[in-house]
Amino acid sequence: MGTAESAVGAPPRPGLRERKKQRTRDALVRAALELIATRGYEGTTVDDIVAAVDVSQRTFFRYFAGKEEVAFFVARLAESRVLDAVRARPPHEAPLEVLRRAVLDSWDGITEAVEQLVPLDLHMRVYRVIESTPALLAAHLRRATELEEELARVIAEREGLDVDADPRPRILVAAFGGVVRVAERRWSAGDDCSPEAMRAVMTACLDQVGPALAGNWSTGPSPNRGTET
Repeated sequence: MGTAESAVGAPPRPGLRERKKQRTRDALVRAALELIATRGYEGTTVDDIVAAVDVSQRTFFRYFAGKEEVAFFVARLAESRVLDAVRARPPHEAPLEVLRRAVLDSWDGITEAVEQLVPLDLHMRVYRVIESTPALLAAHLRRATELEEELARVIAEREGLDVDADPRPRILVAAFGGVVRVAERRWSAGDDCSPEAMRAVMTACLDQVGPALAGNWSTGPSPNRGTET
């Protein structure tokens, strides 16, 4: 009886046609990222990608609107995991802790999901290409702004706020997004491109959010500060 109930409650397995479509999509993603990591974004064309998978351009455009979309496919997966993690955080947590824990606690799950699509080393190499390619970096920042808006709305909903009337959710998420960008830049400028290095940098930066926003940074008397009377 328990087995039958489990079978009923389990999500249906995709049919053969859907599995073939998913394999084709995943092959296009892997080929595109490998080419971008090796040749650079500007040096990779849709023709190169479809030739590597031995499919037509028509097939490529069934899955992706263009080269930029396939370049960010894995990053979009990670973003959706973070959004899901924010929604799942306990209701008693303060908004800043919600964001911090959502990123750090979902790290391993995101890593596993990425590895099901592409080698983790390839994903990290492409991440560095994004940071060093103006067209991709501009797209990345645009996408980050869109993600911040989604996160602000989720935080506002958790707190029972009107996101358009109360600026705090957007202010918080913008500050948090700035910290993430600092972490990304510090990691991309370093010698270690591993996910462990990126996680360490991200953790260190996120741990500084509170002190950076509210702390006194001075290491000594400042002539610009008034003296107490």
